Amino acid sequence: MSSGIQDDKALHSETPHSDASLPEASPSNSVYSGIGVFGGSFDPIHVGHLWMAEAALDQLPINHVRWFPAATSPLKPNGPLGDNSQRLQMLRLALAGQSGHEIDTWELDQNRVSYTVDTLEHLHAKHPDSPLFLIIGADSLDSFDRWKSPTKILDLCTLAVIARGGHAPPDYSILNDFASELMIEQCRAAEIKMPQIEVSSSDLRKRIASKRSIRFQTPHPVEVFIRSESLYQQS
Repeated sequence: MSSGIQDDKALHSETPHSDASLPEASPSNSVYSGIGVFGGSFDPIHVGHLWMAEAALDQLPINHVRWFPAATSPLKPNGPLGDNSQRLQMLRLALAGQSGHEIDTWELDQNRVSYTVDTLEHLHAKHPDSPLFLIIGADSLDSFDRWKSPTKILDLCTLAVIARGGHAPPDYSILNDFASELMIEQCRAAEIKMPQIEVSSSDLRKRIASKRSIRFQTPHPVEVFIRSESLYQQS
């Protein structure tokens, strides 16, 4: 997703709770009906993405994280460097055999610009009784006012913002024009705590282009695939 998931997505709150707190996470996620929504270019997927998704599974009342590889993002109009099939294959290699994680190709199948609000509406229509939690970074929260239909997004989901150690805490004031105080408190309660991770897709692409190692920064099968496809090589 991008303004599609990575640039605009959030959690589904059909009926506001009387209490902003979330149920305590359980070792067995099967008791929950919620869905974690995690979108992005994943160009390429790296250990930071995996750690974020697993932290969401551990800390939120969800039964799985649904990964949405994005088509073209409205906030990243130049598009990804890996094509749809390559990025999808890297996701499949990274998540193979891992419970609690599912890949959804809906955005790729639309063959158009990805908007988070459209993906959330699609997912809500398929799972009307499942609360949706949109997993985003604090940097994506900072641009929330630029997303398409931000108020609608917050009607469909709850934002679950990644709070990384060593970084300033997420600033939820950007939501004031689009949501009630209760809805904002629900987003605060869904905040995902993470240690600081210094890895990014853009840095991996630069390392590959300059023939530097990416070992342990992405799963080994993904690293092998990147080499076999000659992805991200300097042109």
